Amino acid sequence: MWHSIRTELTLDLPREEVFAFFAYAENLEKITPDNLGFRILTPLPIEMRQDVVIDYRISLHGIPMRWRTLIPVWDPPHEFVDEQIKGPYKTWIHRHTFEELGPRRTKIIDYVRYELPFTPLGDIAYPLIKRQVEGIFRHRNEVIPKLLQATE
Repeated sequence: MWHSIRTELTLDLPREEVFAFFAYAENLEKITPDNLGFRILTPLPIEMRQDVVIDYRISLHGIPMRWRTLIPVWDPPHEFVDEQIKGPYKTWIHRHTFEELGPRRTKIIDYVRYELPFTPLGDIAYPLIKRQVEGIFRHRNEVIPKLLQATE
């Protein structure tokens, strides 16, 4: 069964500057909650582009696991997509869209479609997973403005 989450964040910064923040893969560690133990395993720096593959390590409820992501779409400064190749979900597709609202105003739209593993049994855990995913994006939307304003 497919699930989804959509969030928006508006920043008083030019779209190119906002997109550039996401072009540095190491910034993903900065916007991921600490309790996930998120670490990039692929040697840095990573040249973000279409078809790049990135390996991570995360910890879910104390259980360490690896996550491998493919970037099938890379269209600066408009959008990019990351898809889980290997990881905790059956499917995870995350589209990041950067909408220019003005010369110094950008809306980030995150849209994720995901499937839990071990369907239908895995769907029993959906309420817990949904809260966790919502918490991740709530955290991101709190720290992204602080990090980007610190670079101005």
